[in-house]
Amino acid sequence: MHQDETGFHTEHAQNGFRFPISQLTITTVSLVLCAMAVRGLILSVRLHPQKFFFGQNLRHVRGAATHQPFQFSDLEEKICTPDQLRPKPDNSALVFGKYFTDHMLEVSWDSKRGWAKPVISPLHNLQLHPGAKVLHYAIELFEGMKAYRGEDGCLRLFRPDRNMARMLSTAKRSSLPTFDAEEMIKCIKRLIQIDKEWVPYSTTSSLYIRPTFIATDPSLGVASPNEALLYVLLCPVGPYFTSGFKPISLMADPQYVRSWPGGCGAMKMGANYAPTIYIQKQSELLGHQQVLWLYGADHQLTEVGTMNIFLFMLNKNGERELVTPPLDGLILPGVTRLSLLELAREWKEFRVVERTITMAEVIQAHEEKRLLEIFGAGTACVVCPVSSISYQGREYNIPRSEPSLSQRFLKTMSDIHYGRVQHPWAVDI
Repeated sequence: MHQDETGFHTEHAQNGFRFPISQLTITTVSLVLCAMAVRGLILSVRLHPQKFFFGQNLRHVRGAATHQPFQFSDLEEKICTPDQLRPKPDNSALVFGKYFTDHMLEVSWDSKRGWAKPVISPLHNLQLHPGAKVLHYAIELFEGMKAYRGEDGCLRLFRPDRNMARMLSTAKRSSLPTFDAEEMIKCIKRLIQIDKEWVPYSTTSSLYIRPTFIATDPSLGVASPNEALLYVLLCPVGPYFTSGFKPISLMADPQYVRSWPGGCGAMKMGANYAPTIYIQKQSELLGHQQVLWLYGADHQLTEVGTMNIFLFMLNKNGERELVTPPLDGLILPGVTRLSLLELAREWKEFRVVERTITMAEVIQAHEEKRLLEIFGAGTACVVCPVSSISYQGREYNIPRSEPSLSQRFLKTMSDIHYGRVQHPWAVDI
């Protein structure tokens, strides 16, 4: 992309030139230059009318104009017959990700025809060619969202716009096409309405929503995909940790790294998770529940398991501080993370800081009895306190402030989720 002094934006393509124009202000342009520009513009439209767009309608994928995004108004519904309906588990039997609802949402895409119509149909297995790119090059991403049945009986989503913004960011990084976030949310809402009886009648359970995006074209070779499938699954879930709201112990081993500068640590793609499973198993063999991921020679804290991490402590001036690592590309920009930071800033009761934290600082604060509490935060568990950290041959027991800030966050978030308080983050379905 090149912007010249006249404000024109030009971009080369393999099969021609395009001149998308967003804002054009010409004050001192010669008649000759103006005539040349107009003539070239007309020629471009005649030769390539399908590639001529203005303003917000200008969208490109890999140097070629994308097609129109799919629309909720085109949604097709294929509802289960009575014999296709699945038995619903009891709330007491719910575990994370084991049970799936009756229906799913699918939207296919290919580079020639663009987006197909969205379809809701009975849950079914996918048919993929063994050469599908997702199976060879991990061109895949997903999101994690939840729907809640409030104490008032209403169904609500929690900040779905933030999940869609993150999904679009990951799609771009994965060379997958983009879509209209609002239209996607409408489709998800309709899917939940159809399977509404799967949303648990419980204030300790919820409906987990898993939007997924995979490259499906049967073509070997590391290249941008020409076919893809966007789909959504629904799962009724209980607490992420079967032990409930109990503190967990962490293994912090600097030889293992989850992400690095310039990588994809800030993206929610499956390729970030697979390499962590082996390390998670190692921590369990040592008697811990999760891994505290460190980075760099100074052993910076990044994430805990699949959660963002928070420290509540007294700084060296004796002030209470809530500290969490910054969004510097190493950590996932969690929706729960953002929500806790915004709540804390609204309360205005202590300092809220996003900055680098090292294990040396944690140990010093622990030894000086300035460490008040450590906890993780994420969609699956919401908030999870930390009881201890095993680091370089030593076990550090983490205190908990009384009253616990993590418990306060959990209660506040639960009140929003289950409609006990009215809040703009809770979106009616």
